[in-house]
Amino acid sequence: MRFLGIDIGGANTKIATSDRAIVELHYLPLWKDTTLPQTLKDIAKRLNPDMVAVVITGELADCFEDKMHGLKFIMQAVENAFGCEVRYIGTNGEVHEHGEELRNLAAANWAASSRLIGEEIGDCIFVDVGSTTTDIIPIVDAKHVASTTDFKRLLASELVYMGTLRTNVATLLDKVELEQGTCRVSSELFTTTGDVYLLLEDIRPETYTCTTADGAGKSRIEAMRRLARLVCADLEEISEDDVMDIAKQVREKQISLLTEAITTVSQKYGTSRIVAAGIGEFMIIEAAERLGMEYISVAEKWGKEISDVFPAYAAAWLIEKAENRQ
Repeated sequence: MRFLGIDIGGANTKIATSDRAIVELHYLPLWKDTTLPQTLKDIAKRLNPDMVAVVITGELADCFEDKMHGLKFIMQAVENAFGCEVRYIGTNGEVHEHGEELRNLAAANWAASSRLIGEEIGDCIFVDVGSTTTDIIPIVDAKHVASTTDFKRLLASELVYMGTLRTNVATLLDKVELEQGTCRVSSELFTTTGDVYLLLEDIRPETYTCTTADGAGKSRIEAMRRLARLVCADLEEISEDDVMDIAKQVREKQISLLTEAITTVSQKYGTSRIVAAGIGEFMIIEAAERLGMEYISVAEKWGKEISDVFPAYAAAWLIEKAENRQ
């Protein structure tokens, strides 16, 4: 049987099969004139799965009047696309059928991941840095003990709203140090973290899946132009070295924020082992090394492609496991 996991976020839809033979990431921003319904139909026709498990985080997109509206839209798109059995993973890490309490399905992709990590690895702090957000999930006695809404997880430092690609750099820094002196930054959406990590070669060009801040390309020179605008400059006013210095300061700030949040969760639960996943796994490993904490790389254990879409893989793994128990 082919078990397919789907992680539907506000910006990206990720899919993976439980045997890891199929791994895909589709940039499908829900807040625009989204192609999600048609893309799901195309996936269903092309892959013809026997069973589908879905985790949802896209209900927060501002095209929806509230989370319930978002959940219903996404679930209808899934069920219109697939003719096979469809299941959903809730914030308790359990498999749910349509019709159960919908709010339990909101922002639940981390719960699927932590269920797999808890059973396969054990107690730890599971950290997943994606394109937009960072999950920091405490796992105790093989089960997550995290809060179950985004709001509560933000309060507990279990969610940090920053990522590897889509974060507006102006939300991370208010000043940068340049050769000419300390410079305040503009609060416009001129550049995102995708530009930073492309320039620093922490990500490959093909990993930069979302649109750029100016809608232009993803070459090195285009990324430099966008990052220069952070200080209202162009490449005639500041040098390549200046731009690279800005990129390094952004990276340092993100790792500092990540280290701070991991420390908060670690001290609360007395856990000193980290499991790192997501396209920003490199940041997690750097943070773990600074903290002197043991870490396990999902990319090394399951492969880089799986690490990048881990909630989708975890969802597929869960329904296969549940089916085999029957």
